[in-house]
Formats: sequence, structure tokens, C-alpha cells
Amino acid sequence: QVNLVESGGGLVEAGGSLRLSCAVSGRTYSRNAMAWFRQPPGKEREFVTATSWSGGDTYYAESVKGRFTFSRDNANNMVYLQMNSLKPEDTAVYYCAASLSSVPYSDSSRYRYWGQGTQVTVSS
Repeated sequence: QVNLVESGGGLVEAGGSLRLSCAVSGRTYSRNAMAWFRQPPGKEREFVTATSWSGGDTYYAESVKGRFTFSRDNANNMVYLQMNSLKPEDTAVYYCAASLSSVPYSDSSRYRYWGQGTQVTVSS
């Protein structure tokens, strides 16, 4: 069992920044791929970014490439999502997810464990 707890969401103006954190506890996760997904209001959950267990392979959705950065601190069981140049269309509930695989898939069905989500609202 892996437990994920996100924090750091909030209300920010367009062009601003936020950093989301995800605390990981339970079984060791250092060999697992981790990801962030988001669910905009009234829409399906969508892929944001994923990274391999080493952090060496990281992938981003086109919509966030160049603005968001995914990092992980395996020693402290934390992952982070730095979000810069935020846009109103980034408004969503953001979820941290952990896979049983080391491969950073963009398919949400590949992720076994999920956090409860944190709300990010970007005002125009």
C-alpha cells in the first residue's frame, strides 16, 4: 500500500506560480514511476507529467511543456510539481499518482495509487 497526500494548491492570478507537493508513505516507492494528473471542472482527468523512478525520464503534456517542472526527492519520499506562467485553463484538481511500474506512462490506468487531490484555481 502506498499513501499519497498532495498539498500546495490554491488561488493564483494568471502568470503566477505554485508548487504542489506530494508526500509518499507506505511501501518503498523509489523504483516506481510517479505522475501528476489533473481534472478540470466538467472534464475528464488528463495527464500532466510523469517521471521514472530515477527522475531521468520525464514527460510532459504539450499544454504544460516549458511551464511545469516535475521533480522527485526519493530520499525524503516527496515529489513536486512546480507550475509557472499559470493560465486560467490550468484550473483543475491536481492528483499525484504512483505506479507499480518504473515506466512513466501517460495512461492513468497504469497508476495504482492516487492522492485525494488539491485544487488549483487560476484567475484571469
